[in-house]
Order: sequence, then C-alpha cells, then structure tokens
Amino acid sequence: MTALDLTPAPGAAPLSRMVLAQTGAEIRATLRNGEQLLLTLIIPVLLLVGFSAAPLVNVGGGSRVDFVTPGVLALAVMSTAFTGQAIATGFERRYGVLKRLGATPLSRTGLMLAKTLAVVAVEALQIAILCLVALVLGWSPTGSPFAAALLLLLGTAAFSGLGLLMAGTLRAEATLAGANLVYLVLLGCGGVVFPLSVFPDSVEPALRLLPISALTGGLRSVLTSGAGLPLGAVLVLVAWAALTLGLASRTFRWE
Repeated sequence: MTALDLTPAPGAAPLSRMVLAQTGAEIRATLRNGEQLLLTLIIPVLLLVGFSAAPLVNVGGGSRVDFVTPGVLALAVMSTAFTGQAIATGFERRYGVLKRLGATPLSRTGLMLAKTLAVVAVEALQIAILCLVALVLGWSPTGSPFAAALLLLLGTAAFSGLGLLMAGTLRAEATLAGANLVYLVLLGCGGVVFPLSVFPDSVEPALRLLPISALTGGLRSVLTSGAGLPLGAVLVLVAWAALTLGLASRTFRWE
C-alpha cells in the first residue's frame, strides 16, 4: 500500500484565482454601499429623466433623449470607474484594508486588475438599467453596439487608472474632496448634458481632450449620428488609459 504524501506545499494561488476572488469581494462591497449606489446609479437615472423630459438644454432641434443618453452613459462610467472607486480605495488605504492586502501574495497589478473587473461588472448593470430607462423615454439608438462597447471599455480603463492614481497617492480626505470636485467639473465641462459648442471657441479644443469629452462625444457620434468608430475619441481615451494606469502601477501605495 502506497503511503500518502502529507508534506506541506505552501504557495500562492494562481494570479487569475486571486484576481477573481478579489473581484468578487469588490463587487459585493460596492453593492452593499448605499452611498456608492446613489452616485453610480440613482444620480445618472435622475439626470437622464430630468434632462430628457425638461427643455433645459438646447440640443439643436434633435431628440432630447437621443442627445442626453450617450452623455449619461459616459457619466455612469466616470462615476463608477473614477469617483466611486477613488473614494472607496482611498478610505481602504486609510483604514488599513490595503495594508492587509499588501501582506498577501496579491500584487499591485493584481489588485488594480481586480478593481477594474469589478467596475466593469457594476457598469454592465448600470448600462442595462440606463438603456432600459432611455428606451422607455423614446431613445432610438443607431450605429454599431460593438463600437459603443469598445468606447465604454476604453473609458473605463482611463477613468479607473485616474481613480487609482488619485487614491494610491493622496490622503483619503484629499481623495474624497478631489474626486468629487473633478466629478462636478467634468460633469459641467465634458459635454455630458451641455454641448461643448456653448463654451468659447478658445477653450473648446482643450475640453475635447478630456476623457469625459472624448467618451461622450464618441458615444454620441456612434449612437446618435450612426457614425463608425471615432478614431479621435479612441486615441484620446487610449492615451489617458496608458498614462494613468502606467503611473498608478508605479506609484500606488498600500498605506
């Protein structure tokens, strides 16, 4: 009879398993947080209904809901991937959650990947609800859904990198204030509910280089105008994603 080999074999789990486990934990934490749900779901729905129903913005004679919906979809991505993630991660640093994770085999890259995957899962729920509400309001999307999905993924990467960069380098209180301030500034200046044409010609080109403007404009050109994949918006989002994720991976601190 062959003896059983009971020799301990300690070692870290494969990276994919660690990332999936952390992704599940991140999703559960987000869905249990009422404040984050307000930011990521309730506010975008209210903006979609309010600006689609009330003549608050001049959309040039086209359908109001067709103009507003792409902007609100972009806002949902920003609120989840950037604002919500930055604030949550910042306070995880403050309360020592990340310090404990840093003592595990999970690397900084693995943590950022898990957080990004969790963001994508929450965004899928957001987008499904927002699209359903928009369709009830009379939204008539055109263009390629694959082009829109690619823009949403690139926007997620750009905003996730920006949120992790802020949360991994600033104090929790500074992250809270900074993330909310950036959210409000980009909401007002990113073409979400107000077209960029309302701004002076001298600043409009600079505003188009913002990630929210690229995402909003790209989604609007695809879903409202039926255009193909907008390469300008793609390049802006890729540049932001590469810059912010690269910096976050190098500067992120566990404590």
